[in-house]
Amino acid sequence: MSHKAGFVNIIGNPNVGKSTLMNAFVGERLSIITSKAQTTRHRILGIVNGEEFQVVFSDTPGIIKPAYELQTSMMDFVKSAFEDADVLIYMVEVGEKDLKDEAFFKRIIHAKIPILLLLNKIDKSSQEQLEEQVTLWKEKVPNAEIYPISALENFNVKEVFNRIIELLPDSPPYYPKDALTDKPERFFVNETIREKILLNYDKEIPYSVEIETEEFFEDEDIIRIRAVIMVERDTQKGIIIGNKGAAIKKVGIQAREELEKFFGKKIHLETFVKVNKNWRSNPFQLKRFGYNQK
Repeated sequence: MSHKAGFVNIIGNPNVGKSTLMNAFVGERLSIITSKAQTTRHRILGIVNGEEFQVVFSDTPGIIKPAYELQTSMMDFVKSAFEDADVLIYMVEVGEKDLKDEAFFKRIIHAKIPILLLLNKIDKSSQEQLEEQVTLWKEKVPNAEIYPISALENFNVKEVFNRIIELLPDSPPYYPKDALTDKPERFFVNETIREKILLNYDKEIPYSVEIETEEFFEDEDIIRIRAVIMVERDTQKGIIIGNKGAAIKKVGIQAREELEKFFGKKIHLETFVKVNKNWRSNPFQLKRFGYNQK
């Protein structure tokens, strides 16, 4: 019997639920999720294996107009999603009427590959509103198959997954059959800590932060981790640490609990805060953190 395999890349505006959808497809919490824009900074692969198929899902940053070098690099990850996709998922939510970047939109409507337009968060809409939205998007993206879904409630997700399998080309697997993602353990440590910072701090603080895991030692029953939280200014360092270290302690506890679930082991986590001035606009620093791949 033939084997199917391919890349299914998910794009859309910020906060549309791309990460929730990929986690639902994969059955693991690979992409961090918060209500804040720009939660996803990298392109993350999640791999689903069956006896006769392998689907490589790709979660990309939300489409924005870049304001600084980091955001430009984030949009490069989105552009790359067009280059290797066998199926493209264009995700919108009820109430949306366009994509934030006209050039991306033109690429979608002229794409030669199958396009699945997923209308997310239908659990928050009426039947009348849903019908209006389906009509609107059929006119805007005539080359797309439209599926109303709720990624959070898992509504219609299985139907979309089954359709994806049908659309995949015949191909041997691209990754080993026991692979779940292309990212190393340290990446998920970094992302988990960053997620807790996004949840616990407001204004510019979460967007000025990058995490670097300096040590990751795994024993039989415990993983010992040392991670550095990078900020751009001294004032931000003080805010991250908080009064008598209370704020960073809270982040550390929440991250440790999440990582123990993810790795299925006891975690010893040490966190430190360092100032790395203007790292978001520094090409050398961005490359070091895995953004500028050119």
